[in-house]
Amino acid sequence: MYNNILIPVAFGEDRDHERAELVAKHLASDGALITLLHVLEQIPVYAAEFVPSDLVIGNRERLATRLQVMAAELPNGQSAMIEGATGRSITDYAQQHGIDLIVMPSHQPALSDILLGSTAAWVTRHAPCAVHVIR
Repeated sequence: MYNNILIPVAFGEDRDHERAELVAKHLASDGALITLLHVLEQIPVYAAEFVPSDLVIGNRERLATRLQVMAAELPNGQSAMIEGATGRSITDYAQQHGIDLIVMPSHQPALSDILLGSTAAWVTRHAPCAVHVIR
């Protein structure tokens, strides 16, 4: 059983966070902390000037609220939102916060994932803890 579980959350139709939450609850010890983490990718410098700052701020606030609502439905759930490159940010967060299990949904890989590497592949190779990938 695990005491400090991390579920990376990427918002989108093809992401199955409910199954990740079920698996996390099943693998959690009594009183385990379950953290939902969303990583905000930084807008590339060449595109940043074309994106209105109020749109970025509003989107960030909506995502934070949505994440908090999701976390409130979990036993000992909490939410966190950070900025950076997704895979590296997830593994860094896990290391910094003493995470002992990462439960993450994965989508069916496309050719680009095979050539470039998916987030799930990065996390499984670099995580400082156990990783359970849901397919």
